[in-house]
Amino acid sequence: MTKKKVNIVWLRRDLRLVHNTALKQAAREKLPVLLLFIFDENIVNQLPENDSRISFIYQQLERIHLELRSQNRSLLIKKGNPLDIISCLLQEYNVPSIFANEDYEPYAIKRDNEISELSISFNSKLHLFKDQVIFAKSEIVKKDQSPYTVYTPYKNQWLNNFEVQILDEEYDIKAEYINENFHFPSLTSLGFKAGRHLVKDYNLDCLGVYEEQRDYPIKDIGSYIGPHLRFGTVSIRQIAKAASEHSKIFLNELIWREFFMQIMFHFPHSITESFKPQYKFIPWHNNENDFKLWCEGKTGFPMVDAGMRQLNSTGYMHNRVRMITASFLCKHLLIDWRWGETYFASKLLDYELSSNIGNWQWAASTGCDAVPYFRIFNPELQQKRFDPTFEYIKKWIPEYGTNQYPKPMVDHKTARERAISTYKTAIIK
Repeated sequence: MTKKKVNIVWLRRDLRLVHNTALKQAAREKLPVLLLFIFDENIVNQLPENDSRISFIYQQLERIHLELRSQNRSLLIKKGNPLDIISCLLQEYNVPSIFANEDYEPYAIKRDNEISELSISFNSKLHLFKDQVIFAKSEIVKKDQSPYTVYTPYKNQWLNNFEVQILDEEYDIKAEYINENFHFPSLTSLGFKAGRHLVKDYNLDCLGVYEEQRDYPIKDIGSYIGPHLRFGTVSIRQIAKAASEHSKIFLNELIWREFFMQIMFHFPHSITESFKPQYKFIPWHNNENDFKLWCEGKTGFPMVDAGMRQLNSTGYMHNRVRMITASFLCKHLLIDWRWGETYFASKLLDYELSSNIGNWQWAASTGCDAVPYFRIFNPELQQKRFDPTFEYIKKWIPEYGTNQYPKPMVDHKTARERAISTYKTAIIK
């Protein structure tokens, strides 16, 4: 029996049918497209069955499914090991090419290398395209082709290239999807349950006031773009274009995202180790009870506690408050940044490996271009500057101001001196 000839477009971190580079390239091949998404068990098996990010992915797949169904077409959804699933598809169909967009995390690189080798054995080929960033890998490097490890020169070079970068708008090429009626599985049949947190729609209306109001958590003028960039429900090209036109500060934050991505790509050791070798030997205290109080938002430092309670209740935390809570954990409590990074990874709806690690190492002073070890946020001063009327604090700590709210677990001055001494001694060694 002759196998049906199709090309596969494998959706991963690009959950959309427009402005999708891999899909655009596949459409040019004039072969029917089999649109595939895999719930990768190597990833999802490490998550709780009611993880809200899984629910969000499922909702986006459902949206794509409904769009395809209006064309009498469908999306193939599988759960398992990608190598096994794609092997079965290569046996079932005649597949000249598999199209996907690049992912720069170490596991994804290893997985894609294995898929590439597998496809060759079936006379197929895996084609990967840049899609989740403006500049990837080694596109922004020094004159000697080495990667930048300081943000500002990286940003300047990024902007120089961005000014001449042509954002290709020809992304609405219509693909001809395979004429198959694939079953769309329920969330429970995939082994998942609905998460308790909802991912908010992103909103770029904030860009006009972003610079003036972004540091005040009660104003809540964030774009909520993080999860949408993480899972590719919107094109980074469209967001970067809007930012370049309306908010240079917001664009700078998008550049930080790409800076941390290229750091992870060139220095993968930074995922599990201090980027700065001399910071490997900090004698973290790692008191489990202290960590528990931090996680629960019961440290007695209201800006820290409000942030942690916001995170636990919603899956979000204001950016300014993320810096305060991270600095407090690493400097005031001398708890390893990896403990905090892991906790944030389990809670943040906008969790992205490179940014989470990059920002935690920044706060802990162990990362590239990080805050100096002797710079330690004073939570009380941060509150006076950015929540002077206690609105944010009272929103998340209803018992604040009563005897039910705990006393500060450490003295700021003493903790600061201890942290500086600890860091200094460790670095000198």
